[in-house]
Amino acid sequence: MSTKSVEEFYNDVNIPLPENFKKEIGHFNVFAIDEFIRGLRERNMMPYNRRSYYKISLIIGKNRAEYANKVFDIEENALLFATPKIPYHYLPQDEFQSGNFCVFTSEFMMKNKVGFPIDELPIFRPDGFPIFKLSSEDVEEVSYIFKKMHKELSSDYAFKYDLLRNYVMELLHFGQKLQPATALYSAHNASDRISSLFLELLERQFPIESPQQKLHLRSAKDYADRLAVHVNHLNKVLKDSTGKTTTEIIGSRIVQESKILLKETNWNISEIAYSLGFEEIAHFSNFFKRQTSFSPAQYRI
Repeated sequence: MSTKSVEEFYNDVNIPLPENFKKEIGHFNVFAIDEFIRGLRERNMMPYNRRSYYKISLIIGKNRAEYANKVFDIEENALLFATPKIPYHYLPQDEFQSGNFCVFTSEFMMKNKVGFPIDELPIFRPDGFPIFKLSSEDVEEVSYIFKKMHKELSSDYAFKYDLLRNYVMELLHFGQKLQPATALYSAHNASDRISSLFLELLERQFPIESPQQKLHLRSAKDYADRLAVHVNHLNKVLKDSTGKTTTEIIGSRIVQESKILLKETNWNISEIAYSLGFEEIAHFSNFFKRQTSFSPAQYRI
């Protein structure tokens, strides 16, 4: 099963990529569902697969949602939380569809921006309950949050993305308050535990706060050794739960930190390369360009 990128999402709905998309540290956007549905009708309906981004949807209309191995019939109103870890889609069952949804990448909601890894939230757990029926009062409250998102995104306020993160957190907390209490603390199985411990080890190395700080765990084998599992087993667990290999996840997190250091510090590129575990600046430059299509110097401009 493939993982659909943000770029492919925009292509599927025939919407141009936002300007400077490649240079953003994370991505966020918000859409009206009725306009989105019209765009899909001109092509294919939403495929069942993983996405590389998160999505929160207020769905108004009759739909059938397929999420992992679960099938939900939505008779009227629902709030859906989708994570890159789980394949999903939903299929309109009538012509009367409305609502809103937002998409955002993990970089947009990074721990240094919101205070904790969002994957630790119960609502994004693989064994969680991701779809909630809403009352008319709930729809009104959630619609107002999306209305604020639309308004803020089109503003020229210098700190609008910080405000948009707050609106995303409003939706996440709104959904978690709807969670059944028993769903919040269900036990991890062995694979979940390995995945959680790996992500904890990865995040523990960040943020990089000085040029003298250096990553010590750089490879899949480094993490497997620390977790006392075979590297092939770690890779299988992460591939099953996230759709990505261990090396891809590590590389993605290093790129996230690279972007922050390039944009938000005055360290020279060799200092950044060293702190991220690259012995040669050329190795860092080649790695960064493969991941972003920009050299570190080009990205910094």
